[in-house]
Amino acid sequence: MIDLYTYRTSNGRKASIMLEECGLDYALHIVDITAGEQDSPAFRAINPNGRIPAIVDTDGPDGAPLALFESGAIVLYLAQKTGLFLPEDEKDRWIATQWLMWQMGGVGPNFGQAFHFFHQNPADASDEAIAYGRARYGGEVRRLCDVMNARLAEAAFLAGKDYSVADIATYPWIALHKWFDLDLDGLPHLRRWYGEIKAHPAVQRGMDVPTRNQMENHARS
Repeated sequence: MIDLYTYRTSNGRKASIMLEECGLDYALHIVDITAGEQDSPAFRAINPNGRIPAIVDTDGPDGAPLALFESGAIVLYLAQKTGLFLPEDEKDRWIATQWLMWQMGGVGPNFGQAFHFFHQNPADASDEAIAYGRARYGGEVRRLCDVMNARLAEAAFLAGKDYSVADIATYPWIALHKWFDLDLDGLPHLRRWYGEIKAHPAVQRGMDVPTRNQMENHARS
């Protein structure tokens, strides 16, 4: 059994989509980051960095429990555990890993900063600072989407012909495109990729973890 510690964010959804796609049983533990639960001693014992997602696999390597944090490490671990969503061919596996690292180092940080400047500005932020942040990170969102569009013009998925951890990790961020006023019609290859992955039942389930009802029940408990 895998214990999943998460919240409704793009990084959290990487882990829940991967678990759903792999067909693994897991127990959900909501960590309400809006209420500071990520700083609780119990969660810090699992992830000293105090960020979601994190997992504890009670049947880890050699049958011993394993706690993992960082969404990229989690999806790679689950891929290796199940033999799914990483190519067997060594060259192709490195290409998949390359695009996963591209997501971790580029898409995640820049999309996250863009979301902040578009939707989470503090009341005392100057108009100049907000405008600069939106231009800087909004421009990087567009550039990264252009990179994806070019890649997907030549390959069905980021790693090549097969759906992989790279697509699973990137999709929850592209799902935010409307929050950045980003029109996918101008990025036809990215739009095709997005539509195909959005149609996966496991992706739909993973994107809704935790459900709104679960969050409401958690808040009342």
